Amino acid sequence: MGLNTRSKLGAGRILALAVTLLCAAAAAAAQSQPKLSPTNIFSPDSTPAHSIFRLAAFELEIEGAIFVVVFSLLAYAVTKFRQRKTDDRSEPPQVYGSNQVELAWTVVPVLIVVVLFLTTAQVIHRVQDAQEPAGTVEVTVVGHQYWWELRYPQYDFVAANELHVPVSSPRHPAPTYLALLSADTDHSFWVPRLAGKTDLIPNHPNRTWIDPQETGLFLGQCSQYCGTQHAKMLQRVYVESREDFDRWVQNQQKPAVVDPAAAAGGALFIVKACFACHAVRGTIARGVVGPDLTHLMSRDTIASGAVPNTPENLRKWVRNPGAFKPGSLMPAQDVTDQELDQIVGYLLTLK
Repeated sequence: MGLNTRSKLGAGRILALAVTLLCAAAAAAAQSQPKLSPTNIFSPDSTPAHSIFRLAAFELEIEGAIFVVVFSLLAYAVTKFRQRKTDDRSEPPQVYGSNQVELAWTVVPVLIVVVLFLTTAQVIHRVQDAQEPAGTVEVTVVGHQYWWELRYPQYDFVAANELHVPVSSPRHPAPTYLALLSADTDHSFWVPRLAGKTDLIPNHPNRTWIDPQETGLFLGQCSQYCGTQHAKMLQRVYVESREDFDRWVQNQQKPAVVDPAAAAGGALFIVKACFACHAVRGTIARGVVGPDLTHLMSRDTIASGAVPNTPENLRKWVRNPGAFKPGSLMPAQDVTDQELDQIVGYLLTLK
């Protein structure tokens, strides 16, 4: 009996130790992974998002007060005038034509609507008509089916899908102004913690701006249905210190470095007409239909955030984009395994 008890205690200690080690390993793994910022509208981190959040909270307070008043009156009426056994079922006194009642239910709603209208108009004016201070970063965002083209005219380069901006602070404001264009159909730029939704409409330029106040990764989504893969037209905004942002810009301004070991893949990139859609600065590839690939391997994801940018995923994407993104306008490549290895090997050098 004593032996069985000791055995059970020993097994219990081993199980407890194993659980402890697993929990410690999970905690260490979680700490080693970068913390992604969720698309949380209740945690604004930019002046436009703060303005929208405060407006929404103010309107919610008014609507909550209206609900409390109406529900209280309804509860009072249901309780006070409920049917009783002693009721004679006669009609209660009528208030039809009461000036006081009619004024109350006309004037009060009108005043509420006027207050909400003026408050909303003030926020719209504050966000849309904000003046650009000196040192503003300007980015032109072009929506495509189904990816984002990011032009940095101040720095003379083009990126794709992953927007990098400097962090802003009250002492050192560094807003980023975004010119929004569409190459095909309607899209909508929306990073909930940084700004409200702004549509990208063909032949109708729009503008918005952000001034993130903490570094990190902010996630967004095209919020306007734009076709089959609308749900996978994701947005990633990297907010960096000014020093890190400047280093990123300097790297993006450099042309592609051609590795002689990947020359065969570079030649196939031309032979297979990849250059007709994609640009690689420093080469004859000048395409504008697809994303600029000059620094493809500096990005964390491919397919506009759909999958991580790994050699395995890149190989699958080149072979058959429909495997990740059915409906993508990029055609599948009819290449042998050897040719695919060479093309992917060339793309891996584009850092």
